[in-house]
Amino acid sequence: MNSETLEKMKQLRLWGMYRTFKTSMESDKTSGLTADEMTSVLINSEWDDRQNRNVERSIRNARFRYQATVEELDYGVQRGLDKNLVHRLADGDFIRKKEDLFITGSIGTGKSYLASAIGYQACQLGFKVLYANTAKLMAGLKMAKADGSVVKELLKIERQDLLIIDDFGIQPLDQQSRAYLMDIIEDRHGKRSTIITSQLPVSGWYDIIGEKTVADAILDRIVHQAIRIELCGESLRKKTKKVAGE
Repeated sequence: MNSETLEKMKQLRLWGMYRTFKTSMESDKTSGLTADEMTSVLINSEWDDRQNRNVERSIRNARFRYQATVEELDYGVQRGLDKNLVHRLADGDFIRKKEDLFITGSIGTGKSYLASAIGYQACQLGFKVLYANTAKLMAGLKMAKADGSVVKELLKIERQDLLIIDDFGIQPLDQQSRAYLMDIIEDRHGKRSTIITSQLPVSGWYDIIGEKTVADAILDRIVHQAIRIELCGESLRKKTKKVAGE
């Protein structure tokens, strides 16, 4: 009968229950449990297994640039990174409040890594996250426009609890990219959270977006209430090379 039960658990894809029940048969550790207690153990095992698989799926779907965690961040004084602020961001409250976050700083100061770490933590908390390099995001939307799937792609972006737009401002936006950025910001404003990383200070974003009316419309929706982090100091990549060469 136990073999039949295990087989049915496999067919029903109850992997958490399956592993726990199989282990209990092999170890006999749960022999003293009542029926209610055993049921509770099996249900909790299945719950935990599904939660873990959901988190793993969310992390894969997010497509982070780096495998980064908040615990691995460098809070050196010269970086200008407030540990208390990062920990507040890591608890996901800014996502629940639909707030935006800007991370700016020179090349190599760890903007993408920080954004990835916050995004990874958001996945752990059960939020849907999408990481996107700006240039690749716009190129993908243009391709979707060509094959008629752009509305579907924009809806996918809109549904994300947290969208990370990385490397914003490396090159000016053309007319089509401006329109897509406007759509994304408009769809998410006040409904979802967005992280934007950029080498440029926020004051320089107007020129990158171009067309003053559109730039005003986009930035007016996100600039005033956004949380800001400006990273400072020497490039972390250069620092790593120096340490490796010592």
